Amino acid sequence: MIEVSNLSKHFFIGEKRIDVLRELSLSIKKDNITVILGRSGCGKTTLLRLIAGLESVSLGEIKFKEQAKIGFVFQEARLMPFLNVYENIVFPLKKQEIDGAKIDGLISMIGLNDFKFAAVSQLSGGMSSRVSLARVLAYEANLILMDEPFAALDAFTRASMQAEILKIKAGKTILFVTHNIDEALFLADEIILLEKGGIKSNYDLSNLARPRDLLSGELIAVKRKILSEI
Repeated sequence: MIEVSNLSKHFFIGEKRIDVLRELSLSIKKDNITVILGRSGCGKTTLLRLIAGLESVSLGEIKFKEQAKIGFVFQEARLMPFLNVYENIVFPLKKQEIDGAKIDGLISMIGLNDFKFAAVSQLSGGMSSRVSLARVLAYEANLILMDEPFAALDAFTRASMQAEILKIKAGKTILFVTHNIDEALFLADEIILLEKGGIKSNYDLSNLARPRDLLSGELIAVKRKILSEI
C-alpha cells in the first residue's frame, strides 16, 4: 500500500543537526499488520508522523499506491476535554455517518458501557486510550497508524485490545509502533526492527497462524533473534 524510498529526516537544535531517519526504504503491505519495533529514539514515531503527513520529509519519498483514509492513534489519547466518551468517539464523523448501534458496539468492545456519557476527567489514562482507539475505528480508516496505543493499559486490558485489533484487521492496513517484543510477535504479519534511524532487520510472520502461542518454539526462536539484535 505504501512505498517508502530513501527516506531521511533531520531536525536542527540550534546549529546542531539531529538525524532521526537515514535513507530508510521499506514497503508497507496492504491489509497487513506491520509492526515497527525498536528502542526509544530509533525513529519509530517520526516514521509514523511522516507517513501521516504531520512532519515534512527531509529527503526521499513516501508514495501511496492507492487512496488512504488515515486514522492515527497517538501515545496520548488526545480527547476533547469538553466532550463525553460518546461525543469523543463520534467527533470525526458527519451527522449522517453516525450509526448508534455501531458506536455502542465499539463502546462495548473497549469495555466502557458504564462510561458512555462520562466526562474525560472521569476516565483513567487506560480508559482514555481505549476511547482514542474506538474513535479511529468509528472513522473507518483503511490505514491505521498506531503509536504505542496500549502502553498505558494494564496487562489484562492490553491483551484484550490486542485481540480486538486482530478481529478488526480485515480490509485495513495497520502500522503499529511498539517497543514490546511480545506484542510485536502476537500482532505482526511483519516486524521491522529499527536502529539509529535505519532498518536493522525484518521478520516475516505472515505464515504463522493466529491466535499465537508466544511460548511456541518458533516464536521463542524469533524472540531470541530479536533480543540479540536490539
